[in-house]
Amino acid sequence: MNSLRLQAAARSIRSGGIVAYPTEAVFGLGCSPFNEGAVKRLLIIKRRTVRKGLVVIAAYLEQLIPLLEPLTPLDYCILSATWPGPYTWLIPARNTAPSWLRGQHDTLAVRVTSHPLAAALCRICGHPLVSTSANISKRPPTRSALAVRKQFRNSIDYLLPGPIGYLQRPTEIRDLRTNIIVRGT
Repeated sequence: MNSLRLQAAARSIRSGGIVAYPTEAVFGLGCSPFNEGAVKRLLIIKRRTVRKGLVVIAAYLEQLIPLLEPLTPLDYCILSATWPGPYTWLIPARNTAPSWLRGQHDTLAVRVTSHPLAAALCRICGHPLVSTSANISKRPPTRSALAVRKQFRNSIDYLLPGPIGYLQRPTEIRDLRTNIIVRGT
């Protein structure tokens, strides 16, 4: 893991930048979830509506707690059985969680990532990150740094190179309240 590149990516995020980085299945686009301007710029780059909501990743559950309604002991058991790992959960969001993350939902899509570079980036930033697939809406997700460069050219601020994980498709999304799969793998 290249510490200098991770530091550069974190600096870019702290200054409101959009960063591409490898995740469990594809390259992701990320920024600070607390920077409304950065999130809105990311949505413009992707040509994605704010109404859909976004995935937020973290290095550990504690980074997500400020965004989520209090979890029950059963919730903790379920989440700890799947995290860190390639499982994204829809969890009721606090009223204070930014609307630009939730979209038109009362939940937030969150994951404690098992990808070493993505997790390291969350740790270095000291907070979770927006993590949406690095592709323009309706196009296939990018799976290499070269594909990210071709699709986004100069639209993003930093590209953190590295291998993606072993998944062939983006992570499963499951609703914590109902255990229903919203997006399969």
